Amino acid sequence: MTSLDQTDSDSPSSQADHVGIRDLDRAGKLRSLRAAIVGNLLEWFDWTLYALFSTYIAASFFDTGDPTSALLSTLLVFAGGFLARPIGGLVFGRLADRKGRKFSLVATMMTMAAGSLVIALIPSYTAIGVWSSVLLLAARLMQGLAHGGEAGTSYAYIAEIAPREKRGFWASSVFTAVTVGVMTATLLAALITGILPKDVVGAWGWRVAFVIGALLGVYALFLRRNAAETIELEPETAESAAAEPEQVSDAERRRRRRLILRFGGLVLMLSAGQNAWYYTWGTFASSYAISAHGMDANGAFIASLLAQLVTVCFLPFAGRLSDRIGRRPMMMTFGLGSALLVFPIHALLGQASWTLFVSQAIGMLLWACAAGMYPALMSELVSTRTRAAGVGFATSLSVALFGGTAPYLNTWFTSVGQPWIFQLYVAALCVLAFFAAWIMPETKGINLADDDVIQAEGSQEAAGAAKEA
Repeated sequence: MTSLDQTDSDSPSSQADHVGIRDLDRAGKLRSLRAAIVGNLLEWFDWTLYALFSTYIAASFFDTGDPTSALLSTLLVFAGGFLARPIGGLVFGRLADRKGRKFSLVATMMTMAAGSLVIALIPSYTAIGVWSSVLLLAARLMQGLAHGGEAGTSYAYIAEIAPREKRGFWASSVFTAVTVGVMTATLLAALITGILPKDVVGAWGWRVAFVIGALLGVYALFLRRNAAETIELEPETAESAAAEPEQVSDAERRRRRRLILRFGGLVLMLSAGQNAWYYTWGTFASSYAISAHGMDANGAFIASLLAQLVTVCFLPFAGRLSDRIGRRPMMMTFGLGSALLVFPIHALLGQASWTLFVSQAIGMLLWACAAGMYPALMSELVSTRTRAAGVGFATSLSVALFGGTAPYLNTWFTSVGQPWIFQLYVAALCVLAFFAAWIMPETKGINLADDDVIQAEGSQEAAGAAKEA
């Protein structure tokens, strides 16, 4: 936080690109940044608890006659939450683009906290039967909607308040908060499983974590209510938004559709491997080590916590490095490195907790090369008027397709004795990310206030559309 505080707010190059945000003093910017990242941290705290306690949730809300089937059913509900994320990214993103970023950030926090409280209070399968599974799915869908909206809005918000030449560094706070949120959830899981007997954890101990998550969400909600709004969006009215289509030519609409398709394809290529990799080594690694390798639960949580601590220290460095050498080299490092190391680090993982620490630390450091600057990169690819919705929908769709399904695929292929198929699949996605980074334009340092950022490489296309009109 100290290096952020030392930013020279009087330097034109160190100012944010949006006039309304530039009107904030240094304390206002840092206060807004703190509100955004604390909320982000707590949203991921709530989201991660489900993965960490998945084995206990399976025993509580599904038929325990077949433990493997119960765990797979729990993971399907986990994936169901991800399927709601693109919808949440679109709905909350449009709210952020029309009513302001703060409005959407407050709404997502309320929804996530409510979902955690519902999970904590659902009666068990033995009490109400299949309805416990239904209620669990409903709660996860609520959290999925909130999580999808949080991604696009927080990416846009932090990128817009950041100094242009330090945008990657400031944007690294998003996934630093994400990782700290995951760490905090992991620490709480380690404490609960270490202090309480196993039968008590299974009976009610795991529910305590979700109650804590809901209460912390209320705290984040009050922080976000005092954050600054993106003032430049406020003058837009419903009338002006409705009138816009009449002012745009058919050629311009076709050009915009091509840009949207180009952006969507690029995001899927860039993020597919990153999402599958993260949900393999970031969120689900400890649960996989427990279920597939028989690792002690408390030892697995502690090893995972230490690996994430290493990652937190590296993320700001990765973001700052992207401000110096560019977004493309960092993404290519992730893609190539992960494709080459996917098989060795999976082979290293065994029953001893130290194997999880080493494997997860290597995996997460590779992920950090891309994640440190990822919010900045996504925001640099989309214009202001559609940034939150565009980034939220595209990134959440990628997470739903490749991130939410990764734990299920990993568990299933391992259960049938073919884990190498999943590893090959992840390696192929990482190669795709490398190729996308190779062909994409460099975006570091561009002006986010430009009308269509992604068209920086397509100005000739825009000129052609103007001639057609």
